[in-house]
Amino acid sequence: MVQKISYKTKQKEELLSYLETIPGVHFTAADISDHFRAQGKSIGITTIYRQLDRLVEEGQVSKYYIDESSSACFEYIDPENNCHHPHCYHCKCERCGKLIHLDCHEMEGLLQHISKEHRFLIDPMRTVFYGLCADCQKGDIHTESNP
Repeated sequence: MVQKISYKTKQKEELLSYLETIPGVHFTAADISDHFRAQGKSIGITTIYRQLDRLVEEGQVSKYYIDESSSACFEYIDPENNCHHPHCYHCKCERCGKLIHLDCHEMEGLLQHISKEHRFLIDPMRTVFYGLCADCQKGDIHTESNP
């Protein structure tokens, strides 16, 4: 079995150091590029993608494809407070685009029902619920009567 060597580069260390400050936050490679540009650090987008792909392979970052028109989305997996499990769902706000990690054990019942009654297996890593986040609901005419 061929063992992959994990290289520690300055860019990878800087990227990982930044990601450790934003556990549970969803981001794109462009978001990371913007962050480093604002810090006055020149790290190319290709390098960012390459390092993110390595971190995904190493299990330190999760990679999601929310829909066909969006860039890949990533999330740092905090080893101290890892809430990830095989059934990971997301909610995406249709107004502001916010992506919310949904760690809800109630989903298990729905998955079992769909599997048993409809003979269909859902891919939780690609399951996204669309709607409005709490911030966008504020003042929304359609949700004012709902708690």
